[in-house]
Amino acid sequence: MPAGARAKARAERERLAALAATERARRAERERRRRAFVARVIRWVPRRRGPAGVLAARRRTQVRTTVAVLVVLNVVVWLVSPEWSARLGALVASVLVGPVLHTMLFRRR
Repeated sequence: MPAGARAKARAERERLAALAATERARRAERERRRRAFVARVIRWVPRRRGPAGVLAARRRTQVRTTVAVLVVLNVVVWLVSPEWSARLGALVASVLVGPVLHTMLFRRR
């Protein structure tokens, strides 16, 4: 292989290596910026600071069940009744009746 051809081949390899290094640097910078963004966003997300344990988990499940029942009832009213007054009335009633419903569903004996 002549010296000129070897030099051209080496120059081409170096050019390709430089392009690959540039691409790696660009990806690394993009990943660094993404991680910094995620870190900034995570700082604003509240951490769970509540009671942990079996009783707390049971209470969370009960509250979620009560809310789910009320949401289902409101969806049914929304689908059945075309009047806005009935929809708004069902929403207000569910807010007022929610604690009573919770007590009736999960009364301690």
